[in-house]
Amino acid sequence: MLGRLFSIAMLAAALPLAWTVPAHAGDPSGVWINEIGDTKVRLSRCGGALCGTVAWLGDARDASGRPKTDRRNPDADKRQRPLIGLPVLLDMRPSGEDRWSGRIYNADDGKTYVSRVTLASATSLKVQGCVLGGLLCKSMTWTRTN
Repeated sequence: MLGRLFSIAMLAAALPLAWTVPAHAGDPSGVWINEIGDTKVRLSRCGGALCGTVAWLGDARDASGRPKTDRRNPDADKRQRPLIGLPVLLDMRPSGEDRWSGRIYNADDGKTYVSRVTLASATSLKVQGCVLGGLLCKSMTWTRTN
């Protein structure tokens, strides 16, 4: 009987704590690494939106030893931009709790896609790039890092 009372008292004491723990961090600002581990993106607030720029590349130099550039960009004037510092998450606007919608630029093919990001936890960000107005999407998970 005493054990049961103790268990009930412990449960009653723990319940308020469970209600105060947030489900998500709510702020995706910081540095995230893609699931392959070869690119880090710095997310920050830019006005009322969320923006992301390339902060680090595992292989930041081309075969000649020069910094890699945005060579597949359809705009010839932008092809000499270094990939480090390149904007990749563009004008991501809030679209729900811990969710943002906007565009994502893929330097691998020089194309910009409809995008959605969802903060799944304090250390996990689901990133989607979509075509056909969002009908077909590719998802990846980024992990918060330093």
